[in-house]
Amino acid sequence: MTATPKTSALMARGAAFLGTEHAILCGAMSWVSERNLVAAISNAGGFGVIACGAMTPDLLDAEITGTKALTAKPFGVNLITMHPLLFDLIAVCAKHGVGHVVLAGGIPPKGSVEAIKAFGAKVIVFAPTIALAKKLFRSGADALVIEGSEAGGHIGPVSTSVLAQEFLPALAADHLVFVAGGIGRGEAIASYLEMGAAGVQLGTRFACASESIAHPAFKAAFFRGNARDAIASVQVDPRLPVIPVRALKNKGTEEFTAKQIEVAHKLDAGELDMAAAQLEIEHFWAGALRRAVIDGDVERGSVMAGQSVGMVTKEEPVATIMAQLLEESEAALNRR
Repeated sequence: MTATPKTSALMARGAAFLGTEHAILCGAMSWVSERNLVAAISNAGGFGVIACGAMTPDLLDAEITGTKALTAKPFGVNLITMHPLLFDLIAVCAKHGVGHVVLAGGIPPKGSVEAIKAFGAKVIVFAPTIALAKKLFRSGADALVIEGSEAGGHIGPVSTSVLAQEFLPALAADHLVFVAGGIGRGEAIASYLEMGAAGVQLGTRFACASESIAHPAFKAAFFRGNARDAIASVQVDPRLPVIPVRALKNKGTEEFTAKQIEVAHKLDAGELDMAAAQLEIEHFWAGALRRAVIDGDVERGSVMAGQSVGMVTKEEPVATIMAQLLEESEAALNRR
């Protein structure tokens, strides 16, 4: 018998799909969602997801191997659709028999979903509109994550609560839909499950877990931060395909504005095409995020955090965080 029967019952579809005890995914956070945190999430009954980000195929190969050494439980791999070596990365996932691949950062390019399904893996996608979600499901996607603007990292313009009200009544009966963005407590999990979500995805809540390799200064910035500190970046030039990024305000956010101006000038001069410009912006974020997470430079680095950052107040083991979320959800459902 589970200690949280009502929550488990509502999560049953999502948990069966993921092959886990709980339908709680950890959002893929570059530099943070590596083997140690991913394995800890999976070992605690959730679903860890490796953030491939800008990794080369060799690096991803090593990360999957390292994760397998730490857990025998299911975990997934998050691939960025604009990665120039996307199909090589998919081949690495195939080599390891990865069970679930998350395609993030844009519409999956032609053939990518088919390439993943060809080796038997499940495909999880993101979609900002119901029409696109339906199209992706028709194209073979197995599950959808709807992520609100409260999330950390790359974000869309619509809040989680509005997305949930739009997507879940339209899709949840026939499809697996996971809700993400700004979720920090179990009461919110309970609400989305009751609305029809198959499960939830959290990133910020797990970023400062004991098992996270993030620098102590990065974690301390989270502990000091509150919802108002987690701001979205501003798009300087409408020509630049810049997806807003939510992070704690610091000098790094100001430097990103300067970076956009620099890239716009390169576009004007014909030194870059649009695809190369977007890639340069992505490389900026990858470098800035590494400085914050790994080096502990929380002034000039990018301290990506969701608006739930104010609910992250101390370093705790993943298992403790997971148990707390489930207990809060169950208590909320029992009060209904």
